[in-house]
This record gives sequence, C-alpha cells and structure tokens, in this order.
Amino acid sequence: MDMIDAVDLFCGAGGLTAGLRNANVQVQAGYDNDSNCKFAYEHNNEATFNCKDVENVTGEELLKHYRPGRVKLLAGCAPCQPFSTYNQGRDTTTDKKWPLLNAFSRLIREVQPELVTMENVPDVTKHAVYDDFVANLREQGYEVWAQRVECVKYGLPQQRKRHVLLASKLGPIELIAPTHEGKYVTVKEIIGKLPPLGAGESDPNDDLHRAATLSPLNLKRIKHSVPGGTWKSWPPELIANCHRKASGSTYPSVYGRMRNDAPSPTMTTLCYGFGNGRFGHPEQHRAISLREAALLQSFPADYKFMEGKRISFKAIGRMIGNAVPVRLGEIIGLSIKAHVYLHTRAASVEHQES
Repeated sequence: MDMIDAVDLFCGAGGLTAGLRNANVQVQAGYDNDSNCKFAYEHNNEATFNCKDVENVTGEELLKHYRPGRVKLLAGCAPCQPFSTYNQGRDTTTDKKWPLLNAFSRLIREVQPELVTMENVPDVTKHAVYDDFVANLREQGYEVWAQRVECVKYGLPQQRKRHVLLASKLGPIELIAPTHEGKYVTVKEIIGKLPPLGAGESDPNDDLHRAATLSPLNLKRIKHSVPGGTWKSWPPELIANCHRKASGSTYPSVYGRMRNDAPSPTMTTLCYGFGNGRFGHPEQHRAISLREAALLQSFPADYKFMEGKRISFKAIGRMIGNAVPVRLGEIIGLSIKAHVYLHTRAASVEHQES
C-alpha cells in the first residue's frame, strides 16, 4: 500500500526518513538548518534536503511537497537539548531551541495533515511547551497516542528510550506491538563481524569504520576495563582526579566498555570517545568506530555521511547521535501504514454499505 506522502522536519542526516521509507512511506522532502546533513540526507534517500530554519518555513511551502489524493504525514523531531535530563536545574527558558516545538505546531495548523508524528527525549513531557503542543493537536480534531518507548523491544540494538507521539484525523492510532520483547538484539550481532581496528586506525575499505586515537593513559585504562564494568575496578593510579571526589562517583559508566551479549548504551553525539560514556569496544582496545555507532543506530552498512574521503568525527558523531534510529522510524512508519489501511478500508466498507 503506497498512499502516504511525508515531509520530515528537523530531518538531520535522515534517520527518520530512511526508516519511514523502509516502511514504504514516501518522504518527499526534509528540512533542517544544518548544511552538513545535506549530502547524507539526499545521497541515501530519494528526497530533497532544504537547508532552512523550520521557524522560517510556511505551511504553503510544505503543501507543495504533497501529491494530490495522498494522505499527508508531517513528521518531526525538534532538537531535544532543552528537554534533556542534562539540562534539568539549568535555566533553559532563553534557549533558542524552545520555540521549535511551537513552530512545528504552527505548521501542523497551516498544513492540516491527516497524520503527525513526533519523537523526542522522554523528559519532553515535563515541559509546558509539550503540553501546549498536544492540546493544540486535540483542539484541531486529532486523536493522539503518546508514550515512552523502549527501543530494544522493537529490534534496536541499543538501550535507547524515546517519547513517541502519533496523531491522526482518521481515527484512534497507536504504535504496533513490540517485535522483539525478551529477544533483544546484541552488540555482537551488529558489530561483531567488522574488521578489527586499533585506536586511531581505519578500515581501508570503509572510511567510516575508523576509531579515534587514545592517549597512552587512556590506552592503559581501556586495557584494565572489562565489559559492563566501571573505572572503579582500575588500579588507583589510573583513576581520574575528578572521579576521586564524592561528586565524581555518580558517573560510573564513563570510560566503560560495552558488553557483547547485551544491547549497547544510548548513542550520543560523542559516542566515538572512550571517555564520553560506555563507548569502549567489548574486546578491542579502542572506542567504537563511527561505522559501529551508525550500525547501532540501525543505519544501513553502506550509509554515507560525508562526500568523498573527508571524515570529521565531530560532524558525523553529531549526525549519528542526533538521529532518530532508522529502526524506530520504520516502526513508526509501519504503525502509520497499518492505521491508514484500517481506517481507509473501514471507510470503503461503510461507503459500499450505504
């Protein structure tokens, strides 16, 4: 069934778009103000990248992407930094990203799509701007489903928890049932067969399969790290000064190794750095490579993030860590397709009976 056209706001490198397209939802265009994402978005997806701040986009502009007679889906994942637990206790009311959810809400009102989806960090629900977003949807006649989703239950090899919202004017809507309840995909299943690397090395056949360098001190540290363990088991002379303080003892997962037999931790924009979380390779003495991080975010093995051989850990790490996991995008797409099929079929039956 191919009857849904979508536009992806805050599209980044195309994780949500790729997932929706896997589910045969035809994404026509993406919008994002990060020009670094243009190549990745357009090279891997048959959709147009528009480098533009969503606050400056109009509903009239978006309507041009939808074909006549198609069900319209407006999708978006507004930048989550203001809603992150890392910002709790900090005044974020002046953060320029706060108005972006309001911009999304304005575009929904102007476009009036039959379907809307939004993905964000779970703590987005603690903020008034989110409550206003949901209230505006309901005022416009949308049925709304919104819950915290454990991505491992849907086949993502990562302990990522996200808030997913689905809204429809066709009738009640919900996410499909978990596909991997109790049978989680592990790190080894996803990255276990990639060529081994040392710290600072790269695979000659895949420019993205490269690992960041390690200082002599961090090389000693990772050699003393066990999968799933913490820096607390290191020899005392290797423990960082900040972790010797009482305040530092609450960060046990930094400088950690992943476990082969479990899903990975949540990928962040700094997932290529050993000291930034539990991003040490389960067996090799290095942090995970950019390709491994992308695979754990469920990007295809041939997904390209930059043109040519130019590789920037910072830029690509940001694209990978900020992305909606492709698998989650696919689950959202499958849920929307099932919903549209159910309600269009019901409408067809009702029409025939009348």
